[in-house]
Amino acid sequence: MGEWPDDWFRDGTADAASANGAAGSGDKTVSVPAAQHPGGQYQVRQYPGDQTGAGQRPVPPAGSWPAQPPISGSAGSGAGGGVDAPVYSPGRTRGPGGPLGPRWRRWLRPKRVAGIIAVIIALLLVASVGTYFYLNSKLHRSNILVNYSGRPSPGSGTNWLIAGSDSRQGLTKAQERRYATGFDITGGRSDTIMILHMPAGGGQPLLISIPRDSYVDIPGFGWNKINAAYDFGGPKLLAKTVQDSTGLYINHFMDIGFGGFVRVVNDVGGVRMCFKRALSDRASGVHLQKGCQVLNGGEALAYVRDRHSFNTQDLQREQDQRVFLSALLRKMTSAGVILNPFKALPAASGVVDTLTVDKGTSLFDLYGVARAMRDAQTTTVPIANPNYLTAAGDAVQWNSSLAHELFNDLQTGQTVPKALISGSHKAG
Repeated sequence: MGEWPDDWFRDGTADAASANGAAGSGDKTVSVPAAQHPGGQYQVRQYPGDQTGAGQRPVPPAGSWPAQPPISGSAGSGAGGGVDAPVYSPGRTRGPGGPLGPRWRRWLRPKRVAGIIAVIIALLLVASVGTYFYLNSKLHRSNILVNYSGRPSPGSGTNWLIAGSDSRQGLTKAQERRYATGFDITGGRSDTIMILHMPAGGGQPLLISIPRDSYVDIPGFGWNKINAAYDFGGPKLLAKTVQDSTGLYINHFMDIGFGGFVRVVNDVGGVRMCFKRALSDRASGVHLQKGCQVLNGGEALAYVRDRHSFNTQDLQREQDQRVFLSALLRKMTSAGVILNPFKALPAASGVVDTLTVDKGTSLFDLYGVARAMRDAQTTTVPIANPNYLTAAGDAVQWNSSLAHELFNDLQTGQTVPKALISGSHKAG
């Protein structure tokens, strides 16, 4: 129940107002004859509280009004005023919270979206292929692996000879001083010599270190330390010496100097390494704290050159080199580098600018080697005497029988005994 009587609408005042046309109300439709209104007679109602007749409104019967044109102005543009509100009409673009217009709907059709994606993928592929061929053409290739009388015949799998020379190419005088590499070094030596064997059946690769002081017969120069072969005849003589000493056919060769090593490490953003103790050596320039840290190019070079911090000297350095190389290649081939053009392109460019490879090596081959070396088994040539006295000074004498067994198994595709795989144990 409200405060109005139930029969308020029957009040004579309302009826009189209706009869008089509510002359003072300003509503001129009240006095319009019913015949002028399509749909028949209208009722005029008096709303509560309206004593003047101004509140009277004609109420049309249901369905009496014709269809109205769409609103084209703002809600507040009429006599009633008010706050303007956005009005959306067909063909307009979407505003905040509004529907998408026909133009956007056409662009977002599945076939059109699929076509756009296909074009983007095609452009990326073209760019990738173009970049590959460009970088592949920039590789420094040399006629290193040549045939000669007595060269071993091709065996099972693929063998890579990997050398890290002490070339200062790419280093400034300030960097030579900072990295303690020495000045005006003539000739060339190979501080790192490794053989990577990739089995024919796709098994786990094996990375073998050859101590740089290994006492071997260098063709044309007699018995000497193996790294002297690089000094006497460069990569070509080193490759021939390794093949003759091991009996392995070398399929590919690559060599990187000090400057290239520093650049590649820097291009990938450094390599994270952890040490149980601090390392400090004036000769190599290494000064690393205990714990985990990211090594930049100069720090990494000092670390892989350090041998005076260990009792076994060069033998321990070889293991550290293998550990670091594996960590570097894992990062180079990780999604974080491969999918990041700001890291991938500088790293790839650094590799091709600083590597020397044989004529048969492609950039794709190098990528395969990088992936193989990430998780390869590692070992060192079996040693009989690490301090073998020779005319060339203290050298490393191989255990000839075990070395022969190791290399023969690789050449013939047999499984290498676990006793011959020493692994790698990082010092520090």
